[in-house]
Amino acid sequence: MMERMSAILPRLLLVALAGTAVASAQDTVLQIDASQTKVEFTLGDVLHTVHGSFALKRGDLRFDNSGRASGELVVDAASGQSGSAARDRRMHANVLESARYPEIVLRPSRVEGRVAAQGPSQVILHGMFEIHGQSHEVALPLEIEANGGQYTATGSFPVPYVKWGMKNPSTLFLRVNETVMITIHTVAHPVTATADRSR
Repeated sequence: MMERMSAILPRLLLVALAGTAVASAQDTVLQIDASQTKVEFTLGDVLHTVHGSFALKRGDLRFDNSGRASGELVVDAASGQSGSAARDRRMHANVLESARYPEIVLRPSRVEGRVAAQGPSQVILHGMFEIHGQSHEVALPLEIEANGGQYTATGSFPVPYVKWGMKNPSTLFLRVNETVMITIHTVAHPVTATADRSR
């Protein structure tokens, strides 16, 4: 009996270890719902605060238990609007140069913290933010609410656009801040779980 147990136990241990390795390598893949996503910007000036928005073209996020992440959120740069046609023309022609740089992209690389399968959680999404043809490292704090397989997330981060090489649209009579705040409200749904990290 002892000999049989000695022969079986190593096999059981190997099976258990293999199962753990597969589970730890599994990814959570989320599809971002563009129709339920708002990408908003806030820019202060000496008289008032300018509010505007952009449209999300597409988005997905993949992460695993180790915190590694990938995917991208792609924003249509030309969709940016603030409620003033003249101001928006200056923004697209002189600041964003959206005809030349048509997309603004966030590419996640790491999730700091744990995303709960149900209920609230707070994490920091690290990654590269590509705008005006250049990529910059950013950290996006997110408040997430998981409910019945749906994830709702909200977060904001500053974009020092002048420091990053874009023009300041200030004029003789109007002075605006050199940093704009970007806020993302989004809803995502799980797609699949897989150990394939070939993307």
